[in-house]
Amino acid sequence: MACKTMILFLLLLFCLPLNLHCTSSTSWIKGGYWTSRSELPVSQINSGLFTHLTCAFAYLNSSTFTLYINSTYEKSFSSFTNTVKRKNPSVVTLLSIRGGTAIFSSMVNQSSNRKSFIESSIETARLYGFQGLDLSGVLPSKSTNMTNLGILFDEWRAEVTSEARNSGNSQLLLVMKSHHLPAIDSVTYPIDSMLRNLDWVHVRAYDYYLPSRDNFTGAHSALYSSSSWFNTNDSIREWLKTGFPANKLVLGLPYHGYAWQLVNPNENAVGAPAAGPAITMDGSMGYKSIKAFIRDYGYGVASLYNDSYDVNFFSSGKNWINFDGAEAITAKVSFAKEKGLLGYNAFQLSNDDKWELSLAGMQLLITYNSYDQSFSTKRSFEL
Repeated sequence: MACKTMILFLLLLFCLPLNLHCTSSTSWIKGGYWTSRSELPVSQINSGLFTHLTCAFAYLNSSTFTLYINSTYEKSFSSFTNTVKRKNPSVVTLLSIRGGTAIFSSMVNQSSNRKSFIESSIETARLYGFQGLDLSGVLPSKSTNMTNLGILFDEWRAEVTSEARNSGNSQLLLVMKSHHLPAIDSVTYPIDSMLRNLDWVHVRAYDYYLPSRDNFTGAHSALYSSSSWFNTNDSIREWLKTGFPANKLVLGLPYHGYAWQLVNPNENAVGAPAAGPAITMDGSMGYKSIKAFIRDYGYGVASLYNDSYDVNFFSSGKNWINFDGAEAITAKVSFAKEKGLLGYNAFQLSNDDKWELSLAGMQLLITYNSYDQSFSTKRSFEL
């Protein structure tokens, strides 16, 4: 009996830390989007930094309601999975479908159209070697019938299950990139159907405020904020209130920011009057471009990290920019870990600068995993 007890103790001592470490390092999603119009070639994606990579976008044919991929980018889509797996054979790839249009709404509202879409999506994913499907851009709005969207998810999951059983392949993942809130203007996503049928939901935790829409400066991806400003902490809380479990939510991270044109250069706080976008047509700028703009602006000029909002700000003259630097990404990955979320997903990879933001997220996870392993080893001795 004593011998068996000693063997059990040794198993706990050596295996428990390993099991906990593996769970924290392999089951957590470290995702990123690559878009077809990206300046980043697929071959240059550092896939070793990710567990999941999403190739975007496939579109919906307006008459047949089947998927199509722009012929200009078809070669990149067809080779995407094989290319990223050369550096990381275990990375999981998904095909993202652009929804949120009148065509998509027409598809959702008709049974035969849904059937065409579902069959086409599965065929396309298999043809190009993707392991999952991602639905992007569908908002909780009256333009798309939310009841029928729920029916789509039911039918989609049933067909994915049937196809896997008949083909002998692993089931395709079904995921969705959502709005940052589960409801807008009293219209709510079909939560019950999403819980039944989706593997997880990517919460688009950014683009809260846009210079093309708002006549005041706003932190477009604030993690926290005071008063009534949109922020990620409140968004995740709203999702949890619907009954969505934290471990089916993936936090969206922005690798981009926005530039506003200030009305008065001396009024440059959050909420200051603005006269529209600055620098680019809509004010949007990738992280790499923002860094270059600030660097070229002049000697001694730098952005500031604000730990109240957990975003970076830059203001000079009439230009006001907010974005996520490495500090902000680290704070948000830490938030996702502490809230028990399933992981994070960055949009989009070409905006990173020498993988600086992706490495910041990875480094934090290494720290967490080291702590988990150390803690579990201590617990095994206590047992």
